Amino acid sequence: MKPTIALFTGDPAGIGPELVARLLDADEAVNEADIILITSRESLSDGMRAAGVSFSAHEVDLREVRNDSVGGTKIARWPGLELGDFQPGVAGEKNGRFMLDALAFGVDLCQRDIADALCFAPLNKSALRAGGMTQPDEMHWFADLMRFDGTCAEFNVLETLWTSRVTSHVALKDVSGLITRDKVAEAIALITQALQAAGNARPRIAVCGLNPHNGDNGSFGSEEIEVIAPGVELAKSRGFPADGPFPADTAFVRAIKKGPGAGYDGVVTMYHDQGQIAMKLMGFERGVTVQGGLPVPITTPAHGTAYDIAGRGIANTGAMHNAFVLACKMGLKRREARGTPALV
Repeated sequence: MKPTIALFTGDPAGIGPELVARLLDADEAVNEADIILITSRESLSDGMRAAGVSFSAHEVDLREVRNDSVGGTKIARWPGLELGDFQPGVAGEKNGRFMLDALAFGVDLCQRDIADALCFAPLNKSALRAGGMTQPDEMHWFADLMRFDGTCAEFNVLETLWTSRVTSHVALKDVSGLITRDKVAEAIALITQALQAAGNARPRIAVCGLNPHNGDNGSFGSEEIEVIAPGVELAKSRGFPADGPFPADTAFVRAIKKGPGAGYDGVVTMYHDQGQIAMKLMGFERGVTVQGGLPVPITTPAHGTAYDIAGRGIANTGAMHNAFVLACKMGLKRREARGTPALV
């Protein structure tokens, strides 16, 4: 059984169309899933030209997808299919609106159970805001779109290592006041459940402290004692075991350590760059972002749109491939949980 993935080519002004063209030219991707491609004809043509590849896929509309007996890759007929004249390397209202409309279309496919997961090529936040996004990031935009008021978090994934964070896109000066015992416990629960949804039945989770040397018993701050450690214990009481808090400068050393009983599958950090710096140093061109906790599995490369090399045919597909593979794993788990048969 293969999942069905809604795959969006991302910002038409960036490297997304090239990345998706290379992905779809590889037999591995086509064999991994049935694909509903969300794009514009111009974007797809530009992507194939940049990638130096060529392939064909038939177009279907939403009413035809469920009854289409042909597997493989299909191009969705949607209002944005005819759009074009996007200027490479420019973050503007037109490509921002195009991206938001495409993402909404992809989410709709997943909510209707026509697709099992959504995977998209890199987006540009400035363009998204110019196109009408008022939320701080895509994750909160997705939550509002789906009218989801539960807890969600952005995960970063590098092969088998996942990270989550208690706070995200906020000023560093505000971080301490935003960390609570309940939020620490929620972050542990979310990353545990996400790892389980990706096939890891018993993930091991490490939790970072906030202050230098873990606060050194309160010498450099008391958040570890008063908030983070109680949050770890609260998570354990709810059935989500974790270790820590550990000093942040050694937490990732612990996580990647090899050997029997060593290493961790997930690391919960306290703020954005605490995990992002470590993950991007270890594998900038391989990392994946998961919009975690939402009703629909959503993945994307952790890197940006690379406007400076758009259309040049030199974009690295590693992260795009990893994002697609992870969407397939999570989408298949979602289908199994629903107990529904293949739709295409």
